[in-house]
Amino acid sequence: MTTAEGDVAISVRDTGAGIAPYVLPHIFERFYRGQVSRSGIGTGLGLSIAKELVEAQDGRITVASQVGQGSVFTVTLPQAMG
Repeated sequence: MTTAEGDVAISVRDTGAGIAPYVLPHIFERFYRGQVSRSGIGTGLGLSIAKELVEAQDGRITVASQVGQGSVFTVTLPQAMG
């Protein structure tokens, strides 16, 4: 999908448990693990690495989520000129 600004956006949606509103501001922080009892194993690095990679390409990553309904992660990158 191309946005009005000429960027390209890719969204990934799930129908999982969703992310609580108080957790959302922290999910891109290094080593943050929200709701540890539900998440199992992990280091809390995955989303922070994804954010760093996207921002290194002058892009952005966002999330919208509702508890009980799932989440939508969107990566927006500048369209390549060619």
